[in-house]
Amino acid sequence: MKPFHYFRADATGDATQAAQAGAAFIAGGTNLIDLMKLEVLTPDRLVDISRLDLAGIEATAAGGLRIGALVTNADLAADARVRRGYPVLARALLAGASAQLRNKATTGGNLLQRTRCYYFYDTSQPCNKRDPGSGCAAIGGFNRNHAILGASAHCIATHPSDMAVALRALDAEVETEAADGARRRFPLAGLHRLPGDTPERETDLAEGELVTAVILPPAKAGCQRYRKVRDRASYAFALVSLASVITLDEDRRIAHAALAFGGLAHKPWRDPGAEKVLAGEVPSDALFDHAADTLLRDAKGWGSNDFKIPLARRVLKAALHEATGTEMPA
Repeated sequence: MKPFHYFRADATGDATQAAQAGAAFIAGGTNLIDLMKLEVLTPDRLVDISRLDLAGIEATAAGGLRIGALVTNADLAADARVRRGYPVLARALLAGASAQLRNKATTGGNLLQRTRCYYFYDTSQPCNKRDPGSGCAAIGGFNRNHAILGASAHCIATHPSDMAVALRALDAEVETEAADGARRRFPLAGLHRLPGDTPERETDLAEGELVTAVILPPAKAGCQRYRKVRDRASYAFALVSLASVITLDEDRRIAHAALAFGGLAHKPWRDPGAEKVLAGEVPSDALFDHAADTLLRDAKGWGSNDFKIPLARRVLKAALHEATGTEMPA
């Protein structure tokens, strides 16, 4: 590992100013340390934010929750308010990594973890995310875990977070603080970027900007589920995952449908068109096929991951049948 300087911040302002000057934030370190050991990332300075006062979960005036960026994944999944009002989030967190990692991994770090693309981690291989302009070895390579939606000719990696997928379905917002002390709050949908021509830029955060909290709106009534299809039962990233929040009206029509997917794109993927197909309709297998057609209209496989297209359809339909209490055809 390349030598580095270490600094522990006592205030958010100290941390953001250090980061603006080139230091990397570190809290749980469950992703960053691995990348430093492999010299995928080689920061000269680390600023430790783990002692900042950002580890609380508080009720908001609007009736939701404010989750500090340093709340661990384990504590968030175990919180009674989360389990009661936002079970899709608790289930997504428990589907990620291992118990040991969840005890260290933080809310902010989980959102900002880097892609788990094999070629990004292998410094002998070209990777536009690691070395802009060098090429994408995953295109034409082994790309079983890679994107079928929102990819570009420069990168086909996927975002690895389970938690972020659930937060996207819940219409969460992100709170940040910049190096000049300015604070902003914006929808989680605006945090992560698609690769386009600049896959090295994964978020729209400014240099030194620190995620301080995640804000959940008031809990919605209805059926919340998290489905994760992976190669083994634990400690594996999603091939396809789906966080769903489905509400039926008194006539058993779909009054609200929020569908966020993991394993399909460079960011948690939510398609308003597919949700619009479902709105106000009586649940049926034909309706769910229509929603799947809309979701996958621009899907593209890259060889090893072609199977993800029919798999995403099956995951979506199974989740919708379960949430609406309708029978899945044999």
